[in-house]
Amino acid sequence: MGCGGTRRSRQDGPEPVPPSHQGCAIDSVHVQLPAQRGELRDRHEDGHHLHHLVWRLGPGVRVCSSAVLGGGIGPRAWILNAQVPGGYPRLDPDRHLAEIAATEGLTGSGAGLMTAADVAAYTTGHDGDVTATVTAGLGVRGWAAAPDLEAATPHGPGTVNIVVTLPAALSDAALVNAVATATEAKVQALLDAGLDCSGTPTDAVCVAAPEPGPDGGEPFAGPRSLWGARIARAVHTAVRAGARLS
Repeated sequence: MGCGGTRRSRQDGPEPVPPSHQGCAIDSVHVQLPAQRGELRDRHEDGHHLHHLVWRLGPGVRVCSSAVLGGGIGPRAWILNAQVPGGYPRLDPDRHLAEIAATEGLTGSGAGLMTAADVAAYTTGHDGDVTATVTAGLGVRGWAAAPDLEAATPHGPGTVNIVVTLPAALSDAALVNAVATATEAKVQALLDAGLDCSGTPTDAVCVAAPEPGPDGGEPFAGPRSLWGARIARAVHTAVRAGARLS
């Protein structure tokens, strides 16, 4: 799979065919899902039957992420985790994600991730008001510290995508710390699931938290801080469950 995993076969859609490089016709419908996990959406795109998850965050939320669209730290009104076909050939994933966002009526700044894993097979973990939602495709995996030749091999969109939402405002440093904590928990979960890897070559993480007030927000989100520990446990639960399904 071009995104570092394999897409499960589905009984309710045609076999994948390569999408156009010039954009795509997208037809999206709603599938009910609890809000804290995002909304699961069903779409047809150039003959593919695909899914994506949408978090409609609204105002007053900051996101720290490595997302291909809207990465970095800043206010974000939404997060989108979109499934694409295996062997994804487009060279404009940010534009593609923007197209999908437009069909959902999403406006303002947002963060967009991609995966070739089956988004409908998402897994979640919860701990102390922290929710982690994971889509995992682990067909192409390895260790972060790989030899130069392996590290130089091109790969498609990331396939262990982690979206964390929490109710506590975090400082800039704590937001970055939260991404690191989520990544540590991901690796622990993969090892606990019996996999010999630290992830896939292009995994992505998003952490969404309220904007801090005058106090600057929680200063820490390492694995032994209050909120970092909750993030770690929620991510570990979701990734371990996803690894077992992959």
